[in-house]
This record gives sequence, structure tokens and C-alpha cells, in this order.
Amino acid sequence: MATDILASDFDTRLRLKTKTVGAERIKRAKDNNEDIAVLSMFLPGATAAKENATFRCHLGMECMLGDCRDTTPGTKKMEYKTRQWHEKCFCCCVCKTAIGTKSFIPREQEIYCAGCYEEKYATRCIKCKKIITSGGVTYKNEPWHRECFTCSHCQVSLAGQRFTSRDEKPYCAECFGELFAKRCTSCTKPITGIGGTRFISFEDRHWHNDCFICAICKTSLVGRGFITDEQDVICPECAKQKLM
Repeated sequence: MATDILASDFDTRLRLKTKTVGAERIKRAKDNNEDIAVLSMFLPGATAAKENATFRCHLGMECMLGDCRDTTPGTKKMEYKTRQWHEKCFCCCVCKTAIGTKSFIPREQEIYCAGCYEEKYATRCIKCKKIITSGGVTYKNEPWHRECFTCSHCQVSLAGQRFTSRDEKPYCAECFGELFAKRCTSCTKPITGIGGTRFISFEDRHWHNDCFICAICKTSLVGRGFITDEQDVICPECAKQKLM
């Protein structure tokens, strides 16, 4: 049966944002190793000069300002974990768009904007190929949107419903029965076996348990001996009466 899968980790990571805060808040974020990027500004003066002297833009030789050590007062910088960038250099590693104060996703030492991360890593529905952002179902280890996981015949949604498969294709119980199941000799309805349905088979004929009854007295023949009478099955008692 299909089981629900939730993309909660993906949702959470898309909410990482940069924040513009004061010096005290920056210090607290560093001390606590918080998972946020901090936007601040290079300040003039002797006090700031000591701190600025340790700055190296993470892009190094690829720094967009041309000098990874540039700390011109008024220029903004970004800090994330133990790394630093000029504000313009803190950009998506794919599209090179500056993150600014928008959402971003860190992965293996790289920074991605939300759009590029989705395009490269997000789970995609096996049927429509579109991104699954908030949840879905998995069937045979493949992800589907809930609305895309449908019966191969009638297209009704199968998410949260009983279903079975044939030739690797999922079918609702009703369609599977109509298309592929054996037919009860008595009531002619499908015998699906879904949900633990029991049935009796004899030669090339089949019955639902409830339909396997004596053609004369209508008592159940399940677990009992029976006699065939042309197309009918009858209990031994009725067979004796018929011979008298």
C-alpha cells in the first residue's frame, strides 16, 4: 500500500534568512553558532580597524569587488557560520544572484537561492515531473504528488485508499476486480481477494465463501463435503434425497 512521505526538512531549510542586526546580536549569534547569516557593515575608526583586518571574503580570488580584503567603511558584509563574504559576494553558487535578505539554503559548503536549490535537489513527482514541496506518497520507492497517484484505469485518487497493482501499474480495488479478477460462479461478481476476502476454487470454477452454498437447501458448503450436479454443487444430504 502507498505510504505518506512528508517533505518537512525541505520546507524548514527554505526558511533560512539573512538578518540585519546590531553588534550585540551578532556576537550572540556567533557565540551560539546559530544557523543564520548576519548582514553588517564595515565601520570606520581604530576599534573597527582591528576586526576588519581579519576579514577575508570567502570567494577569494573570485571576489566580486576585486579585492577579498576590501573593508572600505560603509561596505556591507555577510557572515554565516565561520565564513565571511562581501554582501555582493554572498550569492547563489548556481545563478550567482546576490542573496541579500532573501531565503537561502546551505549545502556542502555551497549557498543556494531557493529557486536553484529546488531545481537541483528537490524531490520530483515521477508522473508529472514537477517538484513536490509539501508532501506526497511513495510507491515502489518512487515519489508522487497525492493528486498524481491515481488508478491506471479510472484515474480516481489512490492516496489513502486500498489498491493493488498489475504489470507495475496501480489500480483501485473496483477497477482491478472488473478488469482482472476471477468471477464468482454463483453471483458473477469479481473475486478480488483484497481485504482478506476468502474464496473457494474447484476445477475451473470459483465462489466467494458466502456464495458457496448448496443449490437446494442453501446451507454453506465451506469446510464440508459436496457433490457436483451438472453446474450445481449440493450437500451430501440433498444428494441422497435427490437419489431416493
